[in-house]
Amino acid sequence: MEKSNNTFEPVVVAFCCHYCAYTAADMAGSQRIAYPANVKIVRVPCSGKVDAIHLMKALEKGADGVYVAGCLEGDCHFNTGNIAASRKVTKVKILLDEIGIGSERIEMFLMSAGMGRRFAEVATEFTEKIRNLGPNPVKAAADKAVG
Repeated sequence: MEKSNNTFEPVVVAFCCHYCAYTAADMAGSQRIAYPANVKIVRVPCSGKVDAIHLMKALEKGADGVYVAGCLEGDCHFNTGNIAASRKVTKVKILLDEIGIGSERIEMFLMSAGMGRRFAEVATEFTEKIRNLGPNPVKAAADKAVG
């Protein structure tokens, strides 16, 4: 969504595992550590449950950037869900480059439940990265076709 000619506020979707990343987001809030309001959190039972279709649909539906946040390596409550999620993100990044959207619009981050500050830093840095990239080209093309 563009607010004016030079001001672009990205829509960022964060798929957060229930046990670690979502709890880290909650901790950030409890500690009053600010992060951008344009980060929309989707709580999932495990980052490994996020499939490529979820990532692609988020972009198709208007997200300018998407990230998956899971447990630290070796600490996944479902053993290897975070490793599976990382593989899926890597495959989607390759696909996004191939179709011209750009792999930098999607990332994978690992954190523990006690990392509220890390969650806020990731959310802030990723949002700034997407802001610098500009609007999602899929959304821009759809807006142009409609308007």
